[in-house]
Amino acid sequence: MRPFVHDRSRSCLGYGEGVFATAKHAFQCWKMFDLGWVRVADANARIAVGQVVAVEVRSLGLWSVNLSRIAETVDTGTQFGFLYSTTLQHVEQGEETFLLRFDPETGEVSYELEAVSRPRQALAKIAYPVTRYFQRRFARDSHQKMSGAAGATARYGDSESD
Repeated sequence: MRPFVHDRSRSCLGYGEGVFATAKHAFQCWKMFDLGWVRVADANARIAVGQVVAVEVRSLGLWSVNLSRIAETVDTGTQFGFLYSTTLQHVEQGEETFLLRFDPETGEVSYELEAVSRPRQALAKIAYPVTRYFQRRFARDSHQKMSGAAGATARYGDSESD
């Protein structure tokens, strides 16, 4: 069995409370998944503990659906986001955090992704390099989408994998 891989990425979406409010609204509409090749099946799903999120993914010309359940949420004046855990109906096993941060001292608004995962289903195990490619592509595209949704030109590049 493969070990879990830990991925982290961060981008600056801009500055100010207005950018934070706009980014928060984009999160609530699942814009970070609205990538053309990835989408949330129910864009009206609430970000709430227990909510099951169906993510549709087109890879290699085929669509698949992966289900995750929101396990934690945060909604303060300086942070907004959630952590979801994969279900048995997901090609991967693990958790992923989607978080917006507003730094009141600098005014910076950032978008952070953190995932811990390993392949669960046989096809994901066999095609592991392809799976990793799509995970990195998702992070890149999601940061770019949130940048546009927040009305900024984000700088993506602060990322790392274990």
